[in-house]
Amino acid sequence: MKLDAILWDYDGTLVNSVPKNIDITKCILSEIVPHLTGDNLPHWLQSEAAYHEANHAAKNWQELYVKFYGMSEPEMLAAGSLWGKHQLSNTTPVKLFSGIDSAIHELSAIPHGICSQNASTNIIKVLTEVRINACFKAIIGYDDIAQHNQKPSPEGGLICLSNMFDKLEDITVMYIGDHEADVQFARNLQASLPSTSKVISTAVAYSGATPEIWSTQPDFIIQSPRELISLCNLNN
Repeated sequence: MKLDAILWDYDGTLVNSVPKNIDITKCILSEIVPHLTGDNLPHWLQSEAAYHEANHAAKNWQELYVKFYGMSEPEMLAAGSLWGKHQLSNTTPVKLFSGIDSAIHELSAIPHGICSQNASTNIIKVLTEVRINACFKAIIGYDDIAQHNQKPSPEGGLICLSNMFDKLEDITVMYIGDHEADVQFARNLQASLPSTSKVISTAVAYSGATPEIWSTQPDFIIQSPRELISLCNLNN
């Protein structure tokens, strides 16, 4: 089974963006719910380990804000509307997970794309700084699709693939992510493509996720970027 493309999630999959996400969330809380700051800062925002645990336990960002941070639904919606602004203005650095750059370079014969809920301008900036941007043929961020079409809706994946291929028939794609919603996204993308195309779901565990306990299971689980090379070589 030959892979025609590899699509990636960004946060928690290509880069460790937890320090930046924690800082952004603290800024948003100070605007929307100042009573949840300072000594009352939620436990889940007090360390990277705690953030990882909450993020991977929540079904989506809405549940993360309500169930783990203690926001009401109106507060959560207000916070969500501020995320894009803070994401673009926040300067906290993010780093690639160890081994990601070498894995992508070794797999550079396969075109890569990104489907993310981060801003595409942020993503391009980071990939350019670490000199792997040339490997990515299409990058779709939250600002490239309507709010109601964000993951796990397949819209971002369809746009990404349409930017990479003239037709969407007879292609085999791998989608890599760190959240159960990424598996659901891969399944929804599969259902939206022609029946002659296939989407393989791969979950990464190196950022703290525990895919083994998810209700929606991926096709493969990898513990390190290095394992991806062997997996992709099996599919080519």
